Amino acid sequence: MQIFNLNKLHIKLYLVLAITALLSACANTTRPGAVGINRTQFMMVSSAEVERLSAVSYNEQNQKAKEKNVLVTSGPTYDRLKVIANRLIPQTQEFRDDTRQWDWRLTLIDAPILNATCAPGGKITFYTGIIEQLNLSDDEIAAIMGHEIAHALREHGRERVSQAMAQNLAVNVAMAAAGGYGSAVSAANQVAHYVFVLPNSRENESEADAIGLELAARAGYNPMGAITVWQKMIKATKDKGSPEFLSTHPSGETRIEQLSALLPAVEPLYKVAPKPPPTKKL
Repeated sequence: MQIFNLNKLHIKLYLVLAITALLSACANTTRPGAVGINRTQFMMVSSAEVERLSAVSYNEQNQKAKEKNVLVTSGPTYDRLKVIANRLIPQTQEFRDDTRQWDWRLTLIDAPILNATCAPGGKITFYTGIIEQLNLSDDEIAAIMGHEIAHALREHGRERVSQAMAQNLAVNVAMAAAGGYGSAVSAANQVAHYVFVLPNSRENESEADAIGLELAARAGYNPMGAITVWQKMIKATKDKGSPEFLSTHPSGETRIEQLSALLPAVEPLYKVAPKPPPTKKL
């Protein structure tokens, strides 16, 4: 009986320590900005580790593109993206200060893919497919790039890694408590449900839309570009299935609704922002 009580005590202590560690991992990665994003996030893993691993993947991506002769490092399209990126990046300081120290990079890959990304730490990737097939204006490119940069600002990748770590911990806690102690297993399940279940990708995408809209407006790009780009995307993907870029996003119609509701918050920022020089579409 004494051994039983001792084991039970150890399990309870393990649960308390686990819950304490998880609760202490709550943080908010950005200031709310004009669009008011202020959700507390769950972070168990360090930013430095996520950025380090992401940089490895980013470099491998570029190396493979170079080997296939599809890595674009100069020319009108690359220069166009560079101008837009250079206007968007300074606006990130409205949401967090440390982006001054980020190792910002821009990659353009010549492939017929409707996709763009921004890895943790500011590693932006665009594919020529999304620019050419949608015949994007600068305002529309800024909307997409701002959205992807916003994922990096909010550290959504780090958040997903933390979620995975938390789920593994839930399994470990449950297994440690599974020596006939049903109540301990039940407690572990509750931890998994209430602490480990993070906002779904739809919420993350909506956050990125909102912050991306503000970044573009502050950089002098018409926020209506965020509306027209998704009108184009709906038309382009009709009856063809969703491309990778849309695979985890809210529907185009929902996105347009949400973005339209945010326009009054960012239009004043756009009106006072210095406007970029026009560039010719290819």
